[in-house]
Amino acid sequence: MVPAELERVFYQIKEIHVFRIAFIFVVAIGFISLIQRVLPWIARYLPGRGRFYILPFVPILRIAIIIITLLSVFPMIVKPTTQNVFALFGALGLALGFAAKDYVSGLIAGIVVLYEQPYRPGDWVTVDGSYGEIESMGLRSFRMVTPEDSVVTVPHTKIWSSNIANANDGKREHLCVASFHIHPAHNASVVRQKLIDVTLASPYLQLKRPVMVVAAEQPWGTQYRVKAYPVDGRDEFAFITDLTVRGKAALAELGITWANAPVSVRQENP
Repeated sequence: MVPAELERVFYQIKEIHVFRIAFIFVVAIGFISLIQRVLPWIARYLPGRGRFYILPFVPILRIAIIIITLLSVFPMIVKPTTQNVFALFGALGLALGFAAKDYVSGLIAGIVVLYEQPYRPGDWVTVDGSYGEIESMGLRSFRMVTPEDSVVTVPHTKIWSSNIANANDGKREHLCVASFHIHPAHNASVVRQKLIDVTLASPYLQLKRPVMVVAAEQPWGTQYRVKAYPVDGRDEFAFITDLTVRGKAALAELGITWANAPVSVRQENP
């Protein structure tokens, strides 16, 4: 835009209430910061699935505050005529289209995620080999914490190009698997029942969900996979460890001989 057109679209500096605009931004930032701290704190102490209902409101309220802030500031800077609004948004659209198309694509993906909810804060997801719990969500990306306590930032644009596996999909618990590799010379019925008994005695077990023991014969022996749900998905690794430790002890009492499974099998079925 040439200077004459700028004067027609924007207020002059002396006409703009700079301190009022600054105050609006400060209040908006304060509200966003408060929401990002208070709602997760409340969710942490809610029983049952309560936290899965609270956490999704964090990004939604953040977007709402940003939109309200921009709508409040916009008429303080731009003369609110139809012609000016269309001219400004047209110029912004061209600028964003050329200079920040990837960022805009991320924002659009974020809006789609908020609407379709393929994942939400508190979900355990796998994206491009990274697995962890979604800690927070922004307009452009989400942050998840892996079992190794690493924070991974994933852009929402992954929904366009990658498969995102969601272990619990908004539920409190998700399926966990403990694997045992046994020499083929054994009584399969006895081993299966012993593993079921061990699982039912776990303090982490969600009794409302089924317990399954899947056996598969392999060239190197027999593989047993105990599939069950903990009360809380955040206890996944404590639950698997409990099943593994007590399961090995119970099978040892039966005189079971362990199979020497190939490294590739142990890596795929930890």
